[in-house]
Amino acid sequence: MNVSGALGGRLRVGAAVLICAALLLGLTTAASAHTGNQTYLYLDVTPSTLTGRIEAPIPDVRTVLGISEDVGNHAVVDGHSDEIIEYLADHMSFGADGQVWETTFGELSVFFSEADEADDNYLVAPFSIAVADTVPRSFEMRFDPFVDEIDGRSSLLLIANDWAGGVIENGWESLATFDGNSSQQVVDLGQPSWFKNLTASVKQGVNHIQTGPDHILFVLVLLLPAVLVFDSRWWPTSGFGSALWRVLKIVTMFTVAHSITFTLAGLGLLPLPPSKLVEFIIALSIAAAALHNIRPLFPNREWLLSFVFGLFHGMGFASLVEGLDVSRSTQLISLLGRNIGIEIGQAVVVLLLFPALYLLRRTRFYRPFFVVASGAMSAIALVWMVERLGETDLGISAIIDPVFVWPRIFFLVVALTLVAAAAFQVESGSARLLPTIARSTDPDADDPESPPRVTAGSRP
Repeated sequence: MNVSGALGGRLRVGAAVLICAALLLGLTTAASAHTGNQTYLYLDVTPSTLTGRIEAPIPDVRTVLGISEDVGNHAVVDGHSDEIIEYLADHMSFGADGQVWETTFGELSVFFSEADEADDNYLVAPFSIAVADTVPRSFEMRFDPFVDEIDGRSSLLLIANDWAGGVIENGWESLATFDGNSSQQVVDLGQPSWFKNLTASVKQGVNHIQTGPDHILFVLVLLLPAVLVFDSRWWPTSGFGSALWRVLKIVTMFTVAHSITFTLAGLGLLPLPPSKLVEFIIALSIAAAALHNIRPLFPNREWLLSFVFGLFHGMGFASLVEGLDVSRSTQLISLLGRNIGIEIGQAVVVLLLFPALYLLRRTRFYRPFFVVASGAMSAIALVWMVERLGETDLGISAIIDPVFVWPRIFFLVVALTLVAAAAFQVESGSARLLPTIARSTDPDADDPESPPRVTAGSRP
């Protein structure tokens, strides 16, 4: 068999996979920062409630209330909260059909408080609006803080959450701009759309995987042995088909398991344990799977670990929709979309990493890589367990999170794939590829007692 030709074909497929993965993970967009000279009003809309928050530049608050620059940002908010609320209430109103709805403000706080002296600090003023019955999809709104006192000031209205309208956790796309010439406008939320809800929920599911290093690490730690077969020790699996079958079983069992608990908990049919306990068990699942790689407890049955711990990962995913105040049909669509998004994100992780692991598996470098990577992920998970159970911060996330920032992680995986391809080529040319091991294709193929078949072929 032409090894170079086969490898070239594998690399072309791998390149296509990497490009597709990049496009899929490009579904999400980072939020933009505040400009420092605008006020932002975020609304959260459900069929029966209308709430939100105002984020206003503290320098503008100082100007309109005549507060000295010597007063710290927190002191501005803490010492003048009544004046600030009165000012904001006078410059904001909501209503429909000739009625003006009552607005109630909550406790003020400071945004960007870690840089107390910065000019771009914002105060945050949460509020709720008393709507008589249901929230109409169109209403009148007036919002004009700071525009009369400070030249060039304007405000942006953003719909942060409107599940029925397909807007979820929006922090950057504005709906309207308010200034001195347009301080009163009609806000049209548009008609409810199940399709918009579905697509927005899919994006959120993808984003949860993209920004969740613990879920990515769990998938990775299960992928590491998927290109191997255990028989007294780990051996390279015999071919692409057998490795892919093992991956499919692991991923499918994880999908089935977390879909069960995610859906039941999301519909309120399964009570969720305390969040810190769920997060602790998720970290435990990573540690257990990593230690299993080093000393297998269920050799060639990694799908079993995937299923058991997938049930707890589903509870972690369920926190995405916990307490959602929407109709059952809207909730079902949101759950479906989130689940699809999670599967897309999970599939991208597999597609990105599988080519490199498959190429490396027959080189002498894979076993040390396998052991070191499993040990490192076990150590990370153990630190997470301590942090989550003790509700403390030991700093591990500050080290791990930057590695998973997109697109940095994509380029790291591309580099790993290129290194794996080069290592395979060198080992193949020097006739140092490790022999593969396969098991019979009978129904007990994954039974550790079934007889192995060792081959020394040079195909990838």
